[in-house]
Amino acid sequence: MHCPYCHHSDSKVLDSRVAEDGASIRRRRQCPKCQRRFTTIERMQLVVVKKSGVIEPFSRDKVINGVRKACTGRPVTETQLARLGQTVEDSLRASGMAEVPTEEVGVAILKPLGRLDAVAYLRFASVYQHFQSVDDFEAEIARLRSSGALPTQEPASASGNETP
Repeated sequence: MHCPYCHHSDSKVLDSRVAEDGASIRRRRQCPKCQRRFTTIERMQLVVVKKSGVIEPFSRDKVINGVRKACTGRPVTETQLARLGQTVEDSLRASGMAEVPTEEVGVAILKPLGRLDAVAYLRFASVYQHFQSVDDFEAEIARLRSSGALPTQEPASASGNETP
């Protein structure tokens, strides 16, 4: 760790404490050359392993942008999207894995998205889970209804005597 004041290439750790509910470590350091003190925050780097094997840093913005597409035209605010992105990142960090497969990122998105907006959930799930037909949508809707995530609706009357 370089000193931010004199740029000396070494520093001495004086104190270490867990910060941000265990998500990072706060270290108090001192430069042996200029004797000035400074604080550093260390976080575990979370990386995503893509299907191709490429590894890249986790990006909350990429999660939010992907979910934003599924929420197009839905009553979802930017604040809700930001909260969802934070929830996804927190759940991935809580898993304790430093390298997370893209499939795990998708799973981490689906649960909070389902609570946020059912239509956006179905849109995202259809891409993430590779829906191939209307039957896939119907099966997912039935699963959501049986789990209580969607309200059941009365079927339209078959008598045909109702006015529009």
